[in-house]
Amino acid sequence: MAVSRHRSHRRTATAAATLAAVVLTVGLTTGCDAVDKALDCVRTADAIADSVTELQQAVESASDDPTQLEESLDSIDKNLGEIGDKTDNTDVNDAVDALGKAVDNVRTSVQDGDNTPDLSPVTDAAGELTKVCTP
Repeated sequence: MAVSRHRSHRRTATAAATLAAVVLTVGLTTGCDAVDKALDCVRTADAIADSVTELQQAVESASDDPTQLEESLDSIDKNLGEIGDKTDNTDVNDAVDALGKAVDNVRTSVQDGDNTPDLSPVTDAAGELTKVCTP
């Protein structure tokens, strides 16, 4: 699991650095409103990536504190609401919807007693959100 967690952190850091470079480049060529929206999207996508990492850690320690799973899912839901309210980009909204559905599926699995749900749909959807969350 440590290798997987390291890979996830590296992937998140790489995605955040790439998004930051894109936002800085766009800032030189577009108006302030577009840059502000892009920065909001990047910040929220970064917060979601952090929440997904916390969710992965919560699954690993579910036997110690099962409430962490629910708290991590709630955190992702909150961030999805924020990003959905701040964009009118169809691709971003589709990625938000896909991640929301993946989170709902994990939540249902946990409520059905599965303390080690499959998180790959969540990580895949979060990766797609990071990818489309650019100006």
